[in-house]
Amino acid sequence: MSQRIKVIFPVPLSEHTRELIETQIPRAFIRPDFDVEFVGSKRLMTLADSYYDLYIMDSIVVEAGMRAEEEGFDAVCINTVSDSGLYALRARLSIPVIGPGQAAFHTACVLGHQFSILTMWEPWFPLYRRTLTEYGLEHRLASIRHIDTRPDVQELLAGKEEVVFAKLEEEAWLAIEEDGADVLVLGSTTMHQSHAFLQERLPVPVVNPGLVAYKLCEMCLDLGLSHSKRAFPSPETLQDEALFPTAPGGGERR
Repeated sequence: MSQRIKVIFPVPLSEHTRELIETQIPRAFIRPDFDVEFVGSKRLMTLADSYYDLYIMDSIVVEAGMRAEEEGFDAVCINTVSDSGLYALRARLSIPVIGPGQAAFHTACVLGHQFSILTMWEPWFPLYRRTLTEYGLEHRLASIRHIDTRPDVQELLAGKEEVVFAKLEEEAWLAIEEDGADVLVLGSTTMHQSHAFLQERLPVPVVNPGLVAYKLCEMCLDLGLSHSKRAFPSPETLQDEALFPTAPGGGERR
């Protein structure tokens, strides 16, 4: 019997967007004993370009994931490097809940001494500062570099590869040669289309956060591991219906 992993992307998923998002986890990377199901935001859209938007993303992810255990899922994989809703869902659920920011940053620390985050635009900087501070990893950060390009959460990088990929490579070399980075982390799961291009051209590991987070879900299930309930205690009273009275299903389903 397959184990089910729920992947939460905090943006509404059209059929076109779903195809682009699902390609970040190639079928060859999904073992036959795992079943991956993507869900999106039910009604809200945000670019995570402010602390206000980060709060909205927390609510989106919690709404989509809070009933995952009751729905028969074996793990939850959050699909945003902001790790929105990560700790709240760990308190709500007993099954593994993995965030790509935490997974990617710690993987970078395993692979090298200092990592740089390569991202699309400066308004995303607060989300990295928040998570790096929470995880105590500021001292392992060489830099955050961006290409001053507004992200497109519907088309991702499709159709913009020639321009965007070159800009990302240029900033990546600066992170390596000027900032001292020996590992690079893509700053968004929506940047996965650039990973192969960059890894072929750069002399350091490039961490693809969405894929790393997914494989960590598989590893936790293989090893029978989940987050500590001493670290993330369950709430005394559940208030799911009061928080999200119009969303009994917890998000869009495929």
